[in-house]
Amino acid sequence: MRMTIDQPWLQAAPVQKVLALLNTGGGQARVSGGAVRNALLHQPVGDVDIATTLLPDEVIQRAEENGVRAVPTGYEHGTVTLVVDGQAFEVTTMRADVETDGRHAVVRFGTDWTEDARRRDLTMNALYCEADGTVFDPLDGRADVEARRVRFIGDARSRIREDRLRILRFFRFFAWYGAFRPDADGLRACVKEKNGLRNLSAERIWQELIKLLAAPDPSRALLWMRQTGVLSVVLEESEQWGIDGIHPLIQCEQENGWEADAMLRLMAIIPPMPARVSSLSKRLKVPNRVRDRLTAWASCRLPDEDENPDADGRIFLQWAYWQDRQAIIDRLHLAIAKSPDDVVADTGRRRMRDRLSAIQKWERPVFPVRGADLIAAGMEPGPKISERMQILERAWVKSHFTLQRDALLVT
Repeated sequence: MRMTIDQPWLQAAPVQKVLALLNTGGGQARVSGGAVRNALLHQPVGDVDIATTLLPDEVIQRAEENGVRAVPTGYEHGTVTLVVDGQAFEVTTMRADVETDGRHAVVRFGTDWTEDARRRDLTMNALYCEADGTVFDPLDGRADVEARRVRFIGDARSRIREDRLRILRFFRFFAWYGAFRPDADGLRACVKEKNGLRNLSAERIWQELIKLLAAPDPSRALLWMRQTGVLSVVLEESEQWGIDGIHPLIQCEQENGWEADAMLRLMAIIPPMPARVSSLSKRLKVPNRVRDRLTAWASCRLPDEDENPDADGRIFLQWAYWQDRQAIIDRLHLAIAKSPDDVVADTGRRRMRDRLSAIQKWERPVFPVRGADLIAAGMEPGPKISERMQILERAWVKSHFTLQRDALLVT
């Protein structure tokens, strides 16, 4: 049965301009992959990728002749990025993988749409659509999309051996689009080939892992990754720690309207130990901002309010002044998610919610005294200035940030 897509993103002028540019003079082009899949699932469409029969040089020439910016972002693999009205489109010449080593591929350009579909990883990604929305489905990917069945094209183990990263892509797509149990053939292939993940670059593994954790509910995918041993290969820190913290966190997100946070979900499945976080950060070569956030979280310990009652939260904010604000927020989110849901624990959970609300609204106050103020007041420049500043700052915090500059200088 003929299937068509009728969505605003497809009819948008930039998309239609690129397709018209490539669909003349014997050339042919179709939207490919994720945009078509998400349209069929009625999910948001982000990047719009395009497959074409034209060679990269022809794509560049046509773009230049029509005043469209062309960037050869992946020229050797047939990819040219066209920019129209500020929107970027990856245009890739149809191809087949001639030779692979589990990480890289040597390609041969072609004009056969079915051959181009067969070299892709999953059936739900081997979909195309024309400028008028007509769907071209050479491998019955639409049926798998509708069934939310994540399935490799052809022999699963062969697909993985072409690129071991496809193991993580299998679980990532299951997290985002799968239902029920993962495909049995795919699972078996992942188990047999999982050690090949050790040969991949840390950057590629990290990118897939963080995309998986950003799914609406990655808990089932993580469970299957753990049962197959794949999670231990890519995230060894989780091996003895476990993933029990992920489900209550997802539940709390849904119940409280918390924004999905891939980093917080990572924290839920790794131990809060600075040494382990440091090892993970180095091994996976995570961005500095990620390393810093993980390190601050692992180093932060919430005050024990059973020993130090703080009815109005003033002591909590005084303590928070000396800590990393984001680390406190992360700790409170996880503590709330892990707290027992019973009458006995309700008071503690409510207090943690109050603390979370307070720290999210709180703006760290600025200490009103500077070294220059002490010098102007008669102190000699030198180490004693720093010592005096520390004493005054502690006094200011203990006053709950109420002491003014003049009062501090005469303290």
